[in-house]
Amino acid sequence: MPKSPKPDKPRGAAEAELAPRPARRPNPAPAKSSSAKSAVAPGPAVDQVDASYLEGLIGYNARRAALSVIGVFLERMAPYGLRPVDFSILSLITHNPGITARQLCHALGILPPNMVGMVSGFERRGLIERRPHPTDRRAQGLHLTAPGLSLMDQAERTAMQLEQDVAHRLSAQEQKTLMGLLQKIYL
Repeated sequence: MPKSPKPDKPRGAAEAELAPRPARRPNPAPAKSSSAKSAVAPGPAVDQVDASYLEGLIGYNARRAALSVIGVFLERMAPYGLRPVDFSILSLITHNPGITARQLCHALGILPPNMVGMVSGFERRGLIERRPHPTDRRAQGLHLTAPGLSLMDQAERTAMQLEQDVAHRLSAQEQKTLMGLLQKIYL
C-alpha cells in the first residue's frame, strides 16, 4: 500500500530548519556510587566513521549542501539584516513590482499569517510600500522603496558572489545540472 504524501511544509519553516543550530549540551550522567560496578563492557573504538549509508541518501546530501550554503549566506547577509526567507521575499518583490502578499505566499510556500508579519516588518524598515492593486480593489501591490532597491541591489550582488564561492568546484554545466535536478524534486 503506497504511503500518502506528506503535505509540503511552508518554505519559511523549511528555511528556518536549515539554519545552523546551536550544539546541545548532553545531559549529565547520573552520579555512580562507588560500590556500583558497570555490567556493560566497553565497546570497540571507532577509528574511521562509515557514513556511506547516509551519503547515499538525497535528503542527507541536500541538507548538508544547504547547511554549507546557508552558513555562508547568513554571514554575508548579516550586514543587510536579511535571513534567507527575507531575501527570497524581497527578491520576488524586486523582480515582480506590484506582486501581492497572496502571490508571495503561493510562490514561496509561506503561510499567510507569517507573511503578514514579514511584510509589516519590511514596511517598518522602509524597504517596501503598499500601493493599490490596479485590478483587484481588495489587494495591495508590494513595491520596493528607493532604500529597498538599493539594499536589494547590493544583497543580490552579494548572493551571486557567494553562489560562485560555494560552488567553485562545480563547472557551469554542473551547476546548471544540479539546480535542474534539485528543482525536479521540489517543483
